[in-house]
Amino acid sequence: MTNDLTVHTRTTASGPVIELAGELDHHTAPQVRDALDALSLRTGQQLVIDLGALTFCDSTGITMLIAARNHALAGEASIVLVAVPTRVSRILRVVGLEQVFPTHPTAQDAEAAW
Repeated sequence: MTNDLTVHTRTTASGPVIELAGELDHHTAPQVRDALDALSLRTGQQLVIDLGALTFCDSTGITMLIAARNHALAGEASIVLVAVPTRVSRILRVVGLEQVFPTHPTAQDAEAAW
């Protein structure tokens, strides 16, 4: 594994979107933490985590998604995952987190549902 992760953030009408591309693991999780720390969330906004280009996610990556949820809730915002790869969806289901993370096919769908 190359341990590469690209983190891109953008803002929509519903709130910030974090797009992750590459491998989310114990080596790259700090990049996501830094992106979360830099976010400005307002009450009622929606934090979207786009996993469409994620190629790998280990237990540290799942922990980072939980940290993102906690960050959103602390800011009185909601969180949604979009374009969740099948392998990540399977992990979320196995550990019981599919009930915790709403999902949508695309960021545009998430914004429309917001």
